[in-house]
Amino acid sequence: MDRLIYTAMTGAKHILEQQATTSHNLANATTTGFRAQLDSFRAVPVVGDGLPTRTFVVDATVGSDFRPGAIQQTGRELDVAVQGDGWIAVERLDGSEGYTRHGSLKLNENGVLQTQSGLNVLGDGGPITIPPDAIVTVAKDGTISTVTQGNSPGATTVVGRIKLVNPPTESLVRGDDGLFSVKDGEPADADAGVTLIGGALEGSNVNVIDSMVSMISLARQFELNMSLMKNAESNESKANEILSLG
Repeated sequence: MDRLIYTAMTGAKHILEQQATTSHNLANATTTGFRAQLDSFRAVPVVGDGLPTRTFVVDATVGSDFRPGAIQQTGRELDVAVQGDGWIAVERLDGSEGYTRHGSLKLNENGVLQTQSGLNVLGDGGPITIPPDAIVTVAKDGTISTVTQGNSPGATTVVGRIKLVNPPTESLVRGDDGLFSVKDGEPADADAGVTLIGGALEGSNVNVIDSMVSMISLARQFELNMSLMKNAESNESKANEILSLG
Protein backbone atom coordinates (compact mmCIF):
# COMPACT_ATOMS: atom_id res chain seq x y z
CA MET A 1 0.00 0.00 0.00
CA ASP A 2 1.27 3.48 -0.88
CA ARG A 3 2.61 5.32 2.17
CA LEU A 4 0.73 8.35 0.92
CA ILE A 5 -2.42 7.01 2.57
CA TYR A 6 -0.85 7.26 6.03
CA THR A 7 0.29 10.85 5.43
CA ALA A 8 -3.16 11.89 4.19
CA MET A 9 -4.86 9.99 7.02
CA THR A 10 -2.94 11.84 9.75
CA GLY A 11 -3.68 15.15 8.01
CA ALA A 12 -7.42 14.41 7.93
CA LYS A 13 -7.39 13.28 11.58
CA HIS A 14 -5.77 16.45 12.90
CA ILE A 15 -7.92 18.69 10.71
CA LEU A 16 -10.96 17.16 12.42
CA GLU A 17 -9.40 17.96 15.81
CA GLN A 18 -8.82 21.56 14.78
CA GLN A 19 -12.39 21.75 13.51
CA ALA A 20 -13.51 20.68 16.97
CA THR A 21 -11.46 23.52 18.52
CA THR A 22 -12.94 26.07 16.12
CA SER A 23 -16.45 24.77 16.83
CA HIS A 24 -15.79 25.06 20.57
CA ASN A 25 -14.70 28.68 20.12
CA LEU A 26 -17.82 29.47 18.07
CA ALA A 27 -20.04 27.83 20.69
CA ASN A 28 -18.56 30.23 23.28
CA ALA A 29 -18.77 33.37 21.15
CA THR A 30 -21.35 34.74 23.60
CA THR A 31 -19.81 33.35 26.81
CA THR A 32 -18.78 36.08 29.24
CA GLY A 33 -15.01 36.47 29.58
CA PHE A 34 -14.22 33.50 27.29
CA ARG A 35 -10.71 33.27 25.83
CA ALA A 36 -10.44 31.64 22.40
CA GLN A 37 -8.27 28.54 22.12
CA LEU A 38 -5.49 28.63 19.52
CA ASP A 39 -4.20 25.61 17.57
CA SER A 40 -1.68 25.25 14.80
CA PHE A 41 -0.33 22.59 12.47
CA ARG A 42 3.29 21.49 12.48
CA ALA A 43 5.09 19.06 10.18
CA VAL A 44 6.90 16.03 11.64
CA PRO A 45 9.35 14.22 9.31
CA VAL A 46 8.80 10.48 8.89
CA VAL A 47 11.89 8.60 10.05
CA GLY A 48 12.49 5.21 8.48
CA ASP A 49 13.97 3.37 5.53
CA GLY A 50 14.34 5.28 2.31
CA LEU A 51 14.65 8.96 1.59
CA PRO A 52 13.14 11.47 4.08
CA THR A 53 10.58 12.74 1.59
CA ARG A 54 7.43 12.46 3.68
CA THR A 55 6.13 14.25 6.75
CA PHE A 56 3.18 13.76 9.06
CA VAL A 57 1.08 16.67 10.21
CA VAL A 58 0.37 17.21 13.91
CA ASP A 59 -2.15 19.57 15.46
CA ALA A 60 -0.14 21.42 18.12
CA THR A 61 -2.04 23.40 20.74
CA VAL A 62 -0.46 26.83 21.00
CA GLY A 63 -2.51 28.15 23.89
CA SER A 64 -5.16 30.82 24.27
CA ASP A 65 -5.91 34.20 22.79
CA PHE A 66 -5.60 36.64 25.69
CA ARG A 67 -6.83 39.73 23.87
CA PRO A 68 -9.61 41.48 25.84
CA GLY A 69 -13.23 41.27 24.79
CA ALA A 70 -15.73 44.07 24.47
CA ILE A 71 -17.05 45.64 27.69
CA GLN A 72 -20.83 45.71 28.01
CA GLN A 73 -22.60 47.84 30.61
CA THR A 74 -25.27 45.96 32.59
CA GLY A 75 -25.93 48.19 35.62
CA ARG A 76 -26.11 45.13 37.89
CA GLU A 77 -24.32 45.67 41.20
CA LEU A 78 -22.66 42.22 41.22
CA ASP A 79 -21.41 42.40 37.62
CA VAL A 80 -17.73 43.28 37.28
CA ALA A 81 -15.38 43.34 34.30
CA VAL A 82 -11.60 43.20 34.54
CA GLN A 83 -10.15 46.29 32.89
CA GLY A 84 -7.09 45.43 30.84
CA ASP A 85 -4.92 42.53 32.02
CA GLY A 86 -5.78 40.50 35.09
CA TRP A 87 -7.99 37.76 36.49
CA ILE A 88 -10.51 37.10 39.26
CA ALA A 89 -9.42 34.35 41.65
CA VAL A 90 -11.97 31.65 42.49
CA GLU A 91 -11.93 28.42 44.47
CA ARG A 92 -12.22 25.27 42.37
CA LEU A 93 -14.27 22.28 43.50
CA ASP A 94 -11.06 20.50 44.55
CA GLY A 95 -10.01 23.48 46.68
CA SER A 96 -7.31 24.73 44.34
CA GLU A 97 -7.19 28.26 42.97
CA GLY A 98 -8.43 29.09 39.48
CA TYR A 99 -8.70 32.29 37.49
CA THR A 100 -11.51 33.63 35.35
CA ARG A 101 -12.64 36.78 33.55
CA HIS A 102 -16.31 35.87 34.00
CA GLY A 103 -17.43 38.62 36.35
CA SER A 104 -21.15 37.85 36.63
CA LEU A 105 -21.28 37.15 40.36
CA LYS A 106 -24.07 36.10 42.73
CA LEU A 107 -24.76 35.37 46.40
CA ASN A 108 -25.70 31.88 47.54
CA GLU A 109 -28.21 31.14 50.29
CA ASN A 110 -25.51 31.71 52.92
CA GLY A 111 -24.45 35.06 51.50
CA VAL A 112 -21.16 33.76 50.04
CA LEU A 113 -20.01 35.56 46.89
CA GLN A 114 -19.84 33.10 44.00
CA THR A 115 -19.61 32.84 40.24
CA GLN A 116 -22.70 31.87 38.26
CA SER A 117 -21.39 28.28 38.18
CA GLY A 118 -21.32 28.14 42.00
CA LEU A 119 -17.59 28.60 42.67
CA ASN A 120 -16.56 30.76 45.62
CA VAL A 121 -14.88 34.05 44.77
CA LEU A 122 -11.68 34.36 46.78
CA GLY A 123 -10.80 37.38 48.89
CA ASP A 124 -7.63 38.25 50.76
CA GLY A 125 -8.38 35.61 53.39
CA GLY A 126 -10.68 33.18 51.60
CA PRO A 127 -14.31 33.30 50.45
CA ILE A 128 -16.23 36.57 50.90
CA THR A 129 -19.50 36.63 52.86
CA ILE A 130 -22.04 39.41 52.39
CA PRO A 131 -24.49 40.19 55.24
CA PRO A 132 -28.19 39.86 54.44
CA ASP A 133 -30.34 42.81 53.35
CA ALA A 134 -27.31 44.84 52.30
CA ILE A 135 -26.67 47.01 49.28
CA VAL A 136 -23.37 45.88 47.72
CA THR A 137 -20.83 48.12 46.03
CA VAL A 138 -17.68 46.83 44.30
CA ALA A 139 -14.84 49.34 43.94
CA LYS A 140 -12.41 49.27 41.05
CA ASP A 141 -9.70 47.73 43.26
CA GLY A 142 -12.04 44.85 44.18
CA THR A 143 -13.01 46.18 47.61
CA ILE A 144 -16.58 45.17 48.52
CA SER A 145 -18.57 47.57 50.66
CA THR A 146 -22.09 47.21 51.97
CA VAL A 147 -24.76 49.51 53.27
CA THR A 148 -27.56 48.03 55.35
CA GLN A 149 -30.92 48.98 53.95
CA GLY A 150 -32.56 51.63 56.10
CA ASN A 151 -29.33 53.15 57.39
CA SER A 152 -28.38 56.71 56.59
CA PRO A 153 -26.28 57.19 53.45
CA GLY A 154 -22.54 56.97 54.01
CA ALA A 155 -22.63 54.29 56.73
CA THR A 156 -20.65 51.74 54.76
CA THR A 157 -18.88 48.58 55.88
CA VAL A 158 -16.00 46.93 54.04
CA VAL A 159 -16.60 43.17 54.05
CA GLY A 160 -13.73 42.02 51.88
CA ARG A 161 -11.69 42.49 48.75
CA ILE A 162 -11.77 40.31 45.67
CA LYS A 163 -8.39 38.72 44.96
CA LEU A 164 -7.21 40.02 41.61
CA VAL A 165 -4.11 38.51 40.01
CA ASN A 166 -2.07 39.11 36.88
CA PRO A 167 0.44 36.28 36.29
CA PRO A 168 2.37 36.22 32.99
CA THR A 169 0.18 34.82 30.21
CA GLU A 170 2.88 32.34 29.20
CA SER A 171 2.63 30.74 32.64
CA LEU A 172 -1.14 30.16 32.42
CA VAL A 173 -2.78 26.91 31.37
CA ARG A 174 -6.47 26.27 30.73
CA GLY A 175 -8.08 23.46 32.72
CA ASP A 176 -10.89 21.11 31.69
CA ASP A 177 -13.31 23.28 33.70
CA GLY A 178 -12.47 26.33 31.57
CA LEU A 179 -10.58 28.06 34.38
CA PHE A 180 -6.95 29.06 34.10
CA SER A 181 -4.19 28.32 36.58
CA VAL A 182 -0.44 28.74 36.87
CA LYS A 183 1.51 25.86 35.33
CA ASP A 184 3.46 25.13 38.52
CA GLY A 185 0.20 24.81 40.47
CA GLU A 186 1.10 27.53 42.97
CA PRO A 187 -1.41 30.34 43.68
CA ALA A 188 -0.56 33.63 42.03
CA ASP A 189 0.07 36.68 44.19
CA ALA A 190 -2.55 39.42 44.36
CA ASP A 191 -1.79 42.35 42.06
CA ALA A 192 -2.88 45.82 43.17
CA GLY A 193 -2.54 47.05 39.60
CA VAL A 194 -5.55 45.06 38.37
CA THR A 195 -8.76 47.10 38.28
CA LEU A 196 -12.44 46.32 37.82
CA ILE A 197 -15.31 48.07 36.10
CA GLY A 198 -18.49 47.84 38.16
CA GLY A 199 -21.88 47.17 36.58
CA ALA A 200 -20.31 45.72 33.44
CA LEU A 201 -19.28 42.42 31.88
CA GLU A 202 -16.56 41.50 29.41
CA GLY A 203 -17.71 39.63 26.34
CA SER A 204 -15.96 36.74 24.60
CA ASN A 205 -12.92 37.60 22.45
CA VAL A 206 -13.87 35.06 19.76
CA ASN A 207 -13.99 36.62 16.29
CA VAL A 208 -16.99 34.91 14.72
CA ILE A 209 -16.09 35.87 11.14
CA ASP A 210 -12.51 34.61 11.44
CA SER A 211 -13.75 31.38 13.00
CA MET A 212 -16.25 30.80 10.21
CA VAL A 213 -13.58 31.42 7.55
CA SER A 214 -11.28 29.01 9.41
CA MET A 215 -13.98 26.31 9.42
CA ILE A 216 -14.46 26.67 5.65
CA SER A 217 -10.71 26.48 5.07
CA LEU A 218 -10.38 23.41 7.28
CA ALA A 219 -13.26 21.70 5.46
CA ARG A 220 -11.49 22.21 2.14
CA GLN A 221 -8.24 20.87 3.57
CA PHE A 222 -10.10 17.80 4.82
CA GLU A 223 -11.57 17.22 1.36
CA LEU A 224 -8.06 17.50 -0.13
CA ASN A 225 -6.74 14.81 2.21
CA MET A 226 -9.67 12.56 1.36
CA SER A 227 -8.93 13.04 -2.36
CA LEU A 228 -5.31 12.03 -1.74
CA MET A 229 -6.47 8.80 -0.10
CA LYS A 230 -8.74 8.07 -3.05
CA ASN A 231 -5.82 8.69 -5.43
CA ALA A 232 -3.67 6.28 -3.44
CA GLU A 233 -6.38 3.64 -3.71
CA SER A 234 -6.68 4.27 -7.45
CA ASN A 235 -2.91 4.03 -7.92
CA GLU A 236 -2.83 0.75 -6.02
CA SER A 237 -5.64 -0.69 -8.15
CA LYS A 238 -3.90 0.26 -11.40
CA ALA A 239 -0.59 -1.14 -10.16
CA ASN A 240 -2.27 -4.45 -9.37
CA GLU A 241 -3.74 -4.57 -12.88
CA ILE A 242 -0.31 -4.04 -14.43
CA LEU A 243 1.24 -6.72 -12.23
CA SER A 244 -1.52 -9.18 -13.14
CA LEU A 245 -0.61 -8.83 -16.84
CA GLY A 246 2.79 -10.30 -16.15
